[in-house]
Amino acid sequence: MSIFWLTQRDIRHFYAELLSEHGGLAGAPNEGALDSTLARPHNLLAYEPESSLARLAASYAFGFARNHCFPDGNKRIALTAIGVFLYVNGKELIASETDAALTIESVAGGETSEEELAAWIEGNSRLLDDAGQVP
Repeated sequence: MSIFWLTQRDIRHFYAELLSEHGGLAGAPNEGALDSTLARPHNLLAYEPESSLARLAASYAFGFARNHCFPDGNKRIALTAIGVFLYVNGKELIASETDAALTIESVAGGETSEEELAAWIEGNSRLLDDAGQVP
């Protein structure tokens, strides 16, 4: 299975879009935290080659929600990372906005572990067909 990874360029683009759409405190990212967060799923796959897409998406999201890569909007970028990473890898996040927001709040607040987040993603995602549509 070929995995499409999120890049720093992708994340910076999504972050700018989120700020434009929802507002928030703009500013330079914490480069170390951003690099660390983007490396997390790569490292996970290196040590746990059987990691699911949900587990890798959770790794991204957990890093964004907890590492405070940006001055504002870290929970928003965490949720965006889940959705985009799943989509470019053939899956779709199907959770309601409310459920997704509550889940990311719980991750950011330390109440939900990375493994619990992965299980939530697994239970709230589905495969897309080759045309990017749900079969």
